[in-house]
Amino acid sequence: MIQLLLLYSLCCTCPNREVRVREYRITENDTLTYTLKLALDEKGEPQYFFRNIFTPVCYTNECKPVYINFYWDLLGHYERYDLPEGKVLTKVDHDEFKEADYQKLQDILTQTNSIFADLKMEDLISKGTDNLTDSVDAKAGATLKTIKNQVIDGAVYTCYTLWHIAYGKAVPEMQKITEKYSNDALLHRFLESKNHHYQYWAMAKVMHANGEVKRPFQKDIEAIIAGKNGFIAKYALQHVGNDFFQTTERQNWLWDTYLKTGYAMQIAILKKMDGLKLQEPVAARLKESLSTANDEQTKLINSILKKK
Repeated sequence: MIQLLLLYSLCCTCPNREVRVREYRITENDTLTYTLKLALDEKGEPQYFFRNIFTPVCYTNECKPVYINFYWDLLGHYERYDLPEGKVLTKVDHDEFKEADYQKLQDILTQTNSIFADLKMEDLISKGTDNLTDSVDAKAGATLKTIKNQVIDGAVYTCYTLWHIAYGKAVPEMQKITEKYSNDALLHRFLESKNHHYQYWAMAKVMHANGEVKRPFQKDIEAIIAGKNGFIAKYALQHVGNDFFQTTERQNWLWDTYLKTGYAMQIAILKKMDGLKLQEPVAARLKESLSTANDEQTKLINSILKKK
């Protein structure tokens, strides 16, 4: 459940810049309630989510508080963490994290398919300690050595606890909040972003099931198809309807894109063109390209020209 707490405040965890913050009270269960914060720019546009976390990490006979700040993108994908000024992370026996441990923690937290997802804490560590238990071998279907590569020695509980916060129930709440900010400006921004999660999310909103693209976003889709991210370019190309390419102008643009892009995308473009009603000037350009085409390209181009 989301409850809006406070409209605006200054972000004290964002050094060297003043960021306005909107705060939300998130109720996760009967005993756990916390504040999720949404950073806004000077225009009030959403930028990212963050949370100032305090959680106890309990070892043999004592609990040590952990203070840490988490940051997510607007769709709830974990991005990074930092520590409040003067705070450090420690292992069992109060040993402080070394620089390598902090980097490893970041690596652990970015693993969406972590072993932590399907295990309980008691499966991972010996009771009353922070040491890995041999029982994890059978439960996880992996060797203990492999598991050790995915945790920090002496800080298994910390890794487990923080990973579950990064991928916990706050994530769908972030998506609900961002949904309320959805408008044309945000969709343009997401489509132009280098964050492929943003692009997929926005494409689902600007493209109909039949592949029709809403007019204000057609240039955005063109930019994605011609972009450097081959995976999302191919996805956009395959999901756009054939009517998107019915004019001579856009067919010429598609062929120009073909000439500039990588081989895998070239094949995808030819397969797309095989389903188009090809305009004569564009058909002539395809015919001219046969002299430099390889066998796979030649086969596809001839198929296109034969239908023409």
